[in-house]
Amino acid sequence: MKKEKVKKIWKVCKRIFLWLFILQFVYIIFCKWVNPPITITQLNSLIQGYGLHRDYISFDDMGPNIKLAVMASEDQLFPNHNGFYMKAIDAAVKYNETHTVKRRGGSTISQQTAKNVFLWQHGGYFRKGLEFYFTFMIELIWRKKRTLETYLNVSEMGKGIFGVQAAAKKYFNKDAKNLTRSEAAMIAAVLPNPKEYTIVPLSGYVARRSNEILRQMSFIEALPEIQAIIK
Repeated sequence: MKKEKVKKIWKVCKRIFLWLFILQFVYIIFCKWVNPPITITQLNSLIQGYGLHRDYISFDDMGPNIKLAVMASEDQLFPNHNGFYMKAIDAAVKYNETHTVKRRGGSTISQQTAKNVFLWQHGGYFRKGLEFYFTFMIELIWRKKRTLETYLNVSEMGKGIFGVQAAAKKYFNKDAKNLTRSEAAMIAAVLPNPKEYTIVPLSGYVARRSNEILRQMSFIEALPEIQAIIK
């Protein structure tokens, strides 16, 4: 009797796993063309009382400055890698072994997109393992421009503010495509910690970091692979 129960439980578990695998695969394909209805991070923002301010826009409506700014800030090798930059990951792991208060991330834009769309913030090694899987899948199924478009639409850019259009409206009262280089750099600067770093009022970190991002934007802007993405 016990063996039969174990077999039944195992059969049910296999069916559940199979359906979960099929559903997540379908959802990845769905998100290749359609923006996510809601993400776990956005839902959590609602639960915590921060609200949900977002306005999904097309890649063309984002303008070149914010695309350039986030690549300069978050992932300058974005056009060339396969979703992972192992040197940055290794460097982050070694840094975090000796720095327990201020942590450093080594995630690419592809990894951050996978986390923001399909997973949740924090979560340790289990979530990181899932993040690697979803990163591999979106690199396989999506295009680079689609990944960057989704990243710029779903990323948190302030308390309860998601996506570059909502951020541009909130901070500068304009559309994302009209952001200046300096404004785009400030939005990119808040991405590592959007609840802590502020544009209004302008925090010291954002002021310093945005100037660094502006310099990096100038360095990488003329690269053909960068131009192919931002146009």
